[in-house]
Amino acid sequence: MKLMDIMKQRRETLSLTQQDLAEMSQVGLATIKDIERGKGNPALSTVKKILDVLGIEIEYRIRHTV
Repeated sequence: MKLMDIMKQRRETLSLTQQDLAEMSQVGLATIKDIERGKGNPALSTVKKILDVLGIEIEYRIRHTV
């Protein structure tokens, strides 16, 4: 499942509109809409703000290559 699908599903589960999520995360409404449509390339800090509101943790993994 893609991040955009997870975010939209969780937002709907919490009965939040895109506008609600934008206000609560302090991210622009257009950005929320773009992410849910799979458009744009949001900064990781923007995604983190949204996921914090949705109660979703993000895990960073750095692959070590030689």
